[in-house]
Amino acid sequence: MRKPLPDYPGKEALMLSVEYPPGGADPVHRHDAHAFVYVVEGAIVMGVAGGKQVELKAGESFYEAPGDLHTVGRNASGERPAKFVVVLLKDAGKPALMPVP
Repeated sequence: MRKPLPDYPGKEALMLSVEYPPGGADPVHRHDAHAFVYVVEGAIVMGVAGGKQVELKAGESFYEAPGDLHTVGRNASGERPAKFVVVLLKDAGKPALMPVP
């Protein structure tokens, strides 16, 4: 779901459902957004540059600031999928995820 935020000109909210397959992971990336993560099923490992990696289980949440470099995003299990929801508060029209080499 994508929703313009008229009280914040040029900004929008974007809600995504993400599923990591067993052993799945994201590449290093950034969002340039406030990112709110909520784990729905399974467990994931998240981390940003300069911070600690955390393992999150269903019902737990994680936050990334607009300047954070997302260095770790992976399924904590090699046997079960993991599902989570991400809400991004970002500049309208900008990509949700930008890979970083």
